[in-house]
Amino acid sequence: MATQHERQQQQQPLHILFFPFFAPGHLLPAADVAAFFAARGARCTILTTPVNAGIIRPAVDRANDANTLHGTSSRAIDIALMPFPDVGLPPGVENYMALTTLQADCRAKFMRAVQLVQEPFHRFLAANRLDAVVSDSFFSWSADAAAEHGVPRLVITGTSVFARSCNESMLRNYPLETKTTSEDDLEALVALPGLPHRVELRRSQMMDPRKQPEAWAFYHSNNAADQRSFGEVFNSFHDLEPDYVEHFQTTLGRRAFLVGPVALTTRDMAASSANVNAEVSKGSCLRWLDTKPADSVVYVSFGTATRFSPAELREISRGLDLSGKNFVWAINAGESTESSEWMPEGFAELTENVDDSRGFIIRGWARRIFIRNNPIYSILLLEVERKYIIYSTILLSIELMRTNLPLKKNSLPFQLLNLICGHFSTIFYSALLSLR
Repeated sequence: MATQHERQQQQQPLHILFFPFFAPGHLLPAADVAAFFAARGARCTILTTPVNAGIIRPAVDRANDANTLHGTSSRAIDIALMPFPDVGLPPGVENYMALTTLQADCRAKFMRAVQLVQEPFHRFLAANRLDAVVSDSFFSWSADAAAEHGVPRLVITGTSVFARSCNESMLRNYPLETKTTSEDDLEALVALPGLPHRVELRRSQMMDPRKQPEAWAFYHSNNAADQRSFGEVFNSFHDLEPDYVEHFQTTLGRRAFLVGPVALTTRDMAASSANVNAEVSKGSCLRWLDTKPADSVVYVSFGTATRFSPAELREISRGLDLSGKNFVWAINAGESTESSEWMPEGFAELTENVDDSRGFIIRGWARRIFIRNNPIYSILLLEVERKYIIYSTILLSIELMRTNLPLKKNSLPFQLLNLICGHFSTIFYSALLSLR
């Protein structure tokens, strides 16, 4: 018969610690997953620094308010603060987005800080009874730290099982070694072995360990730590990528916990989240969207860290112009080039961000979900990391579920997936033309 202490332990909710990487695209998905867990009775704590706490606090407050409405008096999600290490960065630079306007050596300092937060992480684990840790793959050291404290560690990245499987193939097999074409032929196609389908990338899209040995070692270390962990949480669902879920679990022998798409559960909370480092307010963007017909706007983003040359920016803007479609284009705030260097003639007038303009430009990071929840959007979202594959199919899945578009081979979603391994400008231009 259970003792009183055992009964009390059984009545306590699971306590889960979330430890996301210091970038909006990692912080906010982790907060959404925490809200998803909290809505099902778990007690969640997000450990982060003061500046990063400000990014997730609106979503956390909304989750706690919703929890209170459902009759629970205690806070379901807490934010635990730790200091950002002093590594020589300017005051307040605690988030990867802030590096876009700083010198290149600041990135090395930032990644040094990522290693130094081990100490407060250890202290938190020692001072609290935890049932699980959900930490970002970029914190590879957290796998051994959690094991040292006897706590199972789950990995979170915010990407899809397909993308993780592609990364695993590249890291395990290094297909560039077996490619017979010249290293100078950046357009040469390279197959990723061992996947359920044939997946090819251009050489220019793949990380070359001979040219980027430190980055290659970083991802290898992360992958090894992830394999030692209890499993991985995916903001995805089985029917979206069944072959890759089977591959990840059976062929690779790794546990996948599919909890997505959590944005459908936390949609109201997401609407209140911070719009970090953007030079345009959420309200002005939504007001512009309200002037457009249903299913008439394309949303384009190439990710937080992507940089483009003036020639590439000009190519993208020409594609948007020639498409004839309304569009919202999120441009990295760190692009150092002046608009006059890449904007084609007439493009400035096209994107005046007024009611009758066809385009709206957001300079800086913008939360996707508050935009994509708007019913005027067509089914198109492009996000490509050009050096190695980080294509997140879950971004597309949210749109598919909202619009109930069929997953047929001749549908736009599959056209995009077929195009995704091509040169990014080809993907972009062809996909836009397919909408006409």
